Amino acid sequence: MAAWQLPDDFRCPISLEIMTDPVILSSGHTFDRASIQRWLDSGHRTCPITKLPLPKHPSLIPNHALRSLISNFALSSLPPAKPHPPSFQQDPHALVSTLTSRSSDIASKLDCLSRLVKLAKRDPASRRRLSESGTVSVVLRCIDSDDPVMQEKALSLVLNLSLDDDNKVGLVAEGAIGKIVAALRGNFASCRALAATIITSLAVVEVNKALIGEYPFAIESLIALLTDGNGREKKEAATALFAICSFSDNRKRAVASGAVPILLSIADSGLERAVEVLGLLAKCKEGREVMASGRMGVAVRKEGVLEDCWRLVEDENEKIRRNASNLVQVLGGDCSMR
Repeated sequence: MAAWQLPDDFRCPISLEIMTDPVILSSGHTFDRASIQRWLDSGHRTCPITKLPLPKHPSLIPNHALRSLISNFALSSLPPAKPHPPSFQQDPHALVSTLTSRSSDIASKLDCLSRLVKLAKRDPASRRRLSESGTVSVVLRCIDSDDPVMQEKALSLVLNLSLDDDNKVGLVAEGAIGKIVAALRGNFASCRALAATIITSLAVVEVNKALIGEYPFAIESLIALLTDGNGREKKEAATALFAICSFSDNRKRAVASGAVPILLSIADSGLERAVEVLGLLAKCKEGREVMASGRMGVAVRKEGVLEDCWRLVEDENEKIRRNASNLVQVLGGDCSMR
């Protein structure tokens, strides 16, 4: 697929090129890492879009949800062999009506969901039309489906709708968190991974971090994926925990739910995101106490987690470096020795 066919949201606001490594600035806006790093290296300390001041050492947080969307969009956006009439394809109301009709069979509903996903991928205006057409409440009900394909398509639509900050708030207001947590605890691996990715996307809005953390079994379900999930599930769950644990109360909840020993065990398998989450948990007293316990300290050295920390101390992302350095000190290392 040619780059010009991809939605404008996938382009960096600075370079206007399709982003290959999207990162989130503290202003909440996303840029390609290379472009925003050049901006910062030139001495700028304001957001290129809002012009508001930035911290002295701005953090660049990987936008894994958007990166996944860009990749999936490029791979899957092929034209249908036998398209519906243009009016049907473009009218969200018609698609939603078919999706909710009792006379529609499962094949028709799946086709409607696929078309709604393509509309959501297009641009902010299309996503606004979908939100205004009542799509959100309908697609959230589809997440309850026992059909794994329907549930996965519904989750994919929610993920695409969550690209816009207004929709992140609107989705939560419509009850999305409960549906997403249910999918995290469901029977379908691909749906569990998608649900974790949606948590990451929703958590870009600060108030959502608190709401997600407060929701029953939300944090526990992500931690369960770290233990029982496949490789993709573990990666997405760790990324979601990293996103929501920037909110201090969620760090305490994660520690209380037994996150520390599980993160230590999977960090040894090469999942660096687990070490980054541990760095956040080390910021709270409860997390430091668990990590500093004698039995836990032995496990840390045995599993080589400190070595992973040392690698992250040299990461190009300043926030990750800071968290890793903090974690090294909690685990008994000495940053001055390297």
